[in-house]
Amino acid sequence: MSLIYKVLTSPEIMEQPPVLLDIGASGQIHRSWKQIARYSECIAFDADQREMDYVEKQQSGFKKLHIFNCILSDTDKNETDFYLTKSPYCSSILEPDIEALNVWAFSDKFKIEQKVNLKSMNLKQVLKQLKLNRIDWFKTDSQGTDLRLFKSLSEDIQNKILVAEFEPGIIDSYKDEDKFYELLRYMDNKNFWLSNLTIKGSHRISSNELNEISGSGLMQKIIQYSMNKAPGWSETSFINSFEIDLSKREYLLGWVFSTIQHQHGFALTLSKKGAKLFGDKIFPEMTEHSIKNIKKGIYKLKFMPAVLEKIFKSLKLK
Repeated sequence: MSLIYKVLTSPEIMEQPPVLLDIGASGQIHRSWKQIARYSECIAFDADQREMDYVEKQQSGFKKLHIFNCILSDTDKNETDFYLTKSPYCSSILEPDIEALNVWAFSDKFKIEQKVNLKSMNLKQVLKQLKLNRIDWFKTDSQGTDLRLFKSLSEDIQNKILVAEFEPGIIDSYKDEDKFYELLRYMDNKNFWLSNLTIKGSHRISSNELNEISGSGLMQKIIQYSMNKAPGWSETSFINSFEIDLSKREYLLGWVFSTIQHQHGFALTLSKKGAKLFGDKIFPEMTEHSIKNIKKGIYKLKFMPAVLEKIFKSLKLK
């Protein structure tokens, strides 16, 4: 029996399964959730029905799965305008900023194919309907409204979220969108630390210019592959710092979430702190597991001789 399985089948977590929130659920199941899906309750949203069918087929492995084919909003409106774009992954409650996007190679993805008026809900209504008072893992790719959706939750729910993932914009893709710098500023005042940051982007060349140079097809792809991309948006993850009072359940889940995100140093901190707070014998097991994971990382290092050489040189300098 793996230790993660043992933790996830503990009474505290069996009584209150992890609640995973997936906003903008187009595409594949979140890879970090594959280990924990069958023990968890997932709430998935995507208003673009063109991709939602795929999610229904792929996400059947959860303990419970709630799929909402509606707009998720931070307001109390029952209906909201929604922009269906050429790429379903760019559809949004916000209007694409076509003028600003014209200088980018991927601008065609944001072309508006249809503006529709759809049923909308907010997170407070959803949690009330499902009779839930918590979210453990908040994941959103809402195309421009990530921060406002997070802020629409009560302070108590926000503060007890264990992992929060966002995909905020850096460039102007949508009108009045939540930006990366705004997210950093807001989360800097919360009890979270930045655990992962991956910058994604596009090429700073208009699609017209690209077509003039290369035409379409294989040559265009080769040219784009050879060019440097500029930052356009980020994949940003935060983990709860556990600086507020949290329950034994949260410490157990926090360790599991940190472990599957390969943040073994923080998992070690949580297991040691959990042992002092709750005295359960499972926490020393978790500590041992985290130490083993940290040591395993040594053997995964590439160019080990070069790494050791640098370490020895630094020691000599001291």
